[in-house]
This record gives sequence, structure tokens and C-alpha cells, in this order.
Amino acid sequence: MAMSMAKAAAAMPELAGYQYALIAGIFIWSGFVRSGLGFGGALFTLPFLLLIHNDPLIFLPIISIHLLFFAGLTIIQAERQPKDSSDNQTTVNWAFVRYALLIMIIPKLAGVIGLLVLPTALMNIIIFSLIAGYSLTYILGKPMQSNSRIVDVVFLVAAAYISGTSLIGGPLVIAVALRHVKPHEFRNTLFMVWCVLVAIKLCAFVIAKVDIQVEAALWLLPFAGIGHIVGHHFHKRLLERDSRSFYRTLGWALLATSVVGISQALS
Repeated sequence: MAMSMAKAAAAMPELAGYQYALIAGIFIWSGFVRSGLGFGGALFTLPFLLLIHNDPLIFLPIISIHLLFFAGLTIIQAERQPKDSSDNQTTVNWAFVRYALLIMIIPKLAGVIGLLVLPTALMNIIIFSLIAGYSLTYILGKPMQSNSRIVDVVFLVAAAYISGTSLIGGPLVIAVALRHVKPHEFRNTLFMVWCVLVAIKLCAFVIAKVDIQVEAALWLLPFAGIGHIVGHHFHKRLLERDSRSFYRTLGWALLATSVVGISQALS
């Protein structure tokens, strides 16, 4: 355990200039998908980051800090909108937030422990394999769905553990939220769930003496902010349009990236 914690405390490595440029571009994309879709800040960016440097403990704290900042900012901005506005996205479904968190908190902590103690190469294989599985649901146009409380609990427990290890449990939570949350509540409700789960993860990192990459998170914040602003405008259109072709394209990109990532981890 102590050896795993020492491994986990590694700081941001020295990279080539083009790698820093690629990371900045990926964080623009991260801000875009998080703000535009209400999820995906890790799912749609972590595999690309791991191809640049294959240690998830370098990037997960940065993604977590950004999620707390931008999700909190979005909710606060929404709460300040006039309640009678036709474009009001202020509603958070607090009943679903309580329901989800009561189920998710314990497996979330178990997932964080798994992240800290499992070998980095194994974690990369797990992350890329999960993302490959998600990508197939987008390519085939058959997203996961829950149709009962039992399936709700199974999905939320699995999502919490996966989120604890890698922050990519979003699709499973969405499968449950679709049963309980109205479209205009969707993004802010998910953001509230993510905020609580990510706060738990960051606290666990601090307790375990993991470097939470505050300096890197700050210099990458403006890039994520660019994506956040663009994604905020995209979100309004996404609610009105058929987004299946968008998700299908993302699915193919994630699948290709996962195949490369798994190959690198195995070698």
C-alpha cells in the first residue's frame, strides 16, 4: 500500500512542447463536451490524454478540479436566471441527487482505493476497455437504459466504482437519470451529482498524499474555459436536435483510441 501511495504522488512529468500543446487542445475539447453534454469531461478526453502520458493519476486531479469549477459556475449562473425565463435551465432534481448519492458514495470510495493500489498499466487497460465498451453503444446507437429500480442500483453502484477509479461512469448514471429527470433538469442535476462525487475523490487524493496538480489545473483552466463557453452555446442546440450522428462519430474516435491505448498498455 505504501509503495502504491508513493507511486501515486508523482508530479506532472517534463514533456515536449508539442505534447503540452496537444494537452491544451484536449482540455479545450474537455470543456466543450462537459458544458455541452453535461458529462464526458473525462470520458471523452482521458483516453487521448493517456496516449500522451500513460498515468491516469496525473490527469484525473486536473479534470476533477476543472469539473468542480465549471459545474459549480454553471449551476450558480443558472440559479441567477429569472425563474420565469423560457430558457431557464436552473432546476436541479434534488430527489434524484439524493437517491443517486446514497447508493453511490460507498462504491465511489472503493473505486478511489482501487485507483491508488492497482498498477498503472492495469488501470490503463481497465480504463481503455471500459471506454471501448461505451464506444460500441454510441456506434450502434443503443445507449444503456434502466427499466427498474434493481437495474438503477446495479448501474449506480457500477458507475460509482468506475467513477472512483477513472471518472468515466457517466453513461451508467445517465441510463438511470433518463428515467427520473426531465430534459430541462438534466445537465444541472448531473453536474450536482458530479460535484459531490468529485469532491469526495479529491479529498481522498489529499488524504493519500496524491499530487492534485493545482498548478497544471490553473494553467489549463483558460483552455478549458474556451471549450466551456463554446459548449454552453452548443448545449442549447443539442436539446433541440438529433445528436445520434455526433455520438456515433465520437464512438468511432473513442474505439480507435482505446485500441491504440490497450495495445500500448499490453506492450
